[in-house]
Amino acid sequence: MATKIRIIGIDPGSRVTGYGILDTDGFRHVYVASGYIPVEGDDLPQRLGVIFQEVSKIIDQWHPETMAIEQVFVNRNVDSALKLGQARGAAICAGVQANLGVDEYAPRAIKKAVIGSGAADKQQIQIMMQKLLGLEQKLQSDEADALAIAMCHANHSHVRKIGILHGSRRGRWV
Repeated sequence: MATKIRIIGIDPGSRVTGYGILDTDGFRHVYVASGYIPVEGDDLPQRLGVIFQEVSKIIDQWHPETMAIEQVFVNRNVDSALKLGQARGAAICAGVQANLGVDEYAPRAIKKAVIGSGAADKQQIQIMMQKLLGLEQKLQSDEADALAIAMCHANHSHVRKIGILHGSRRGRWV
């Protein structure tokens, strides 16, 4: 692999936060690690603290150079979107504290980058990430989503390096 960069992808959640780490040269993506953080407890501030601490530990262990995270989307439940936003904030703070650049991607952009369709479901993402990364083990859905976020960032980062910025609006990919 030529010049490589290590990316951590985060699929935030107030109950389960997924993470995926890839090494990439912009063309080839190599699996490094993935998993999920079960976030227990009824007290939201305590759960946010767990997300911050655990993401910080993962960053300390694997030393990524950059972070990619899914943007919040509001479906029907505004309360869930607010909690998701707070979980994102806890993970982003861990990345910023470690001096990582943080890029955000819309869920449809992530799905389109790795599946080819912005309407892909979770099972399709799991299967595609397993195939694209040559993994034998089945991925849990949150870790597969996190790996997809990292791969989306790797693809867009490479595109930015060569100067093709189609689809970018104010630094966010849509």
